[in-house]
Amino acid sequence: MWIADGWKDYEVIDTSRGEKLERWGKYQLVRPDPQVIWDTKREARGWKNPNAHYHRSVKGGGEWEFFDLPKQWQISYGSCTFNLQPFSFKHTGLFPEQAVNWDWFGNKIREALKKQPGRQIKVLNLFAYTGGATLSAAAAGAHVTHVDASKGMVTWAKENAASSGLADAPIRYIVDDCVKFVEREIRRGNQYDAIIMDPPSYGRGPKGEIWKIEENVYPFVKLCTQVLSDKPLFYLINSYTTGLQPAVLSYMLNLEMKSRYGGKVTADEIGLPVSSKGLVLPCGASGRWEC
Repeated sequence: MWIADGWKDYEVIDTSRGEKLERWGKYQLVRPDPQVIWDTKREARGWKNPNAHYHRSVKGGGEWEFFDLPKQWQISYGSCTFNLQPFSFKHTGLFPEQAVNWDWFGNKIREALKKQPGRQIKVLNLFAYTGGATLSAAAAGAHVTHVDASKGMVTWAKENAASSGLADAPIRYIVDDCVKFVEREIRRGNQYDAIIMDPPSYGRGPKGEIWKIEENVYPFVKLCTQVLSDKPLFYLINSYTTGLQPAVLSYMLNLEMKSRYGGKVTADEIGLPVSSKGLVLPCGASGRWEC
């Protein structure tokens, strides 16, 4: 398992009965997590006195209960600073387990630039959300195209960039359906040295386009290979869908990347350490191709 254990501003303190107790900076939140199927003693103080608690409804969805939490606050990872706020369906605007991937491709970008100082590395970040991967790639020295169907998420990503001192970094922000954007880039002849893809299980584009990951992800991976340069650097796919195990991600990348470019494919679960237990909470899977 690839473990995001480099955080100072975030930690999973404990997990029990379908929920996790987390520290985000100086605030503690209780949020649901479907992976937490065990019933263990809730000994950490934060269980009784969190700053906010997201209660899942038996009918689906849920709502926040606030005790002492600001509307917005910040945490940092490395040189990047993220603006957080609680919003619908339990989220805060950041997936901290992705830090293990930020470190991986950040190092890939830095190493490539060290070998070729004048090289311009172009990264395409699809389903880019609030820009965690975008900022990490830009901080490493890449030129990034950030694509998400939600105008609100793209605005949030720009705010994160400004907070991280990257307002003037070479980041191009695009509000668009990811599939349609890639199709246009193919027609334009634009190419990228790396692709980061964090597709949702289900989603809608700005014009009502339907995305279902099990049906759409493989054709999209295949499509995206058409915007890669002759010597690409890496390809990263993330999945939070239980049906897409690491081996499935590995299979797709072997078919579409290793067969064309050689290189190496690895895939594994990603996780976060649980500080009170010394164990690791699984948080999805990632597949990586690298040259």
